[in-house]
Amino acid sequence: MRGKHLKFAIGIGVIVAVVGWLAISGFEQNKTYYVTVSELVSGKTARQRIRVGGVVADGSIERHGGQVRFRLSQDAASVPVVYVGSDTLPDTFVGGSQAIIEGNYSADGVFQAEQVQAKCASKYQSAPGSMQKKVAQAGS
Repeated sequence: MRGKHLKFAIGIGVIVAVVGWLAISGFEQNKTYYVTVSELVSGKTARQRIRVGGVVADGSIERHGGQVRFRLSQDAASVPVVYVGSDTLPDTFVGGSQAIIEGNYSADGVFQAEQVQAKCASKYQSAPGSMQKKVAQAGS
């Protein structure tokens, strides 16, 4: 009997170890690192395939055929971006929205983006006082 329990315990240990290893390796692969616009233009990052996060400058989006040009900014720093990807841009891609772009930063200072992820933070926030009004209405 003791041999069966030992084999069972070893089997369970191997399964737990494999599941743990898969969970950790999957987590490591899904980490999303990106640099800020300020870090990019200051030269603190390598000039290779990179992800950059910032805010789409108001009024900077220009569409020309299949190409989209815009400026990604953070504080006083900004970088011109040319989107050359084949995916359509998200509906939330507008001036003032936060965006993460992925691609190559060329020596001439223009970022060639192949992927664009955008979100509009204000779209997902409740209006000031709206929750208070709902609570007051529910209590009456």
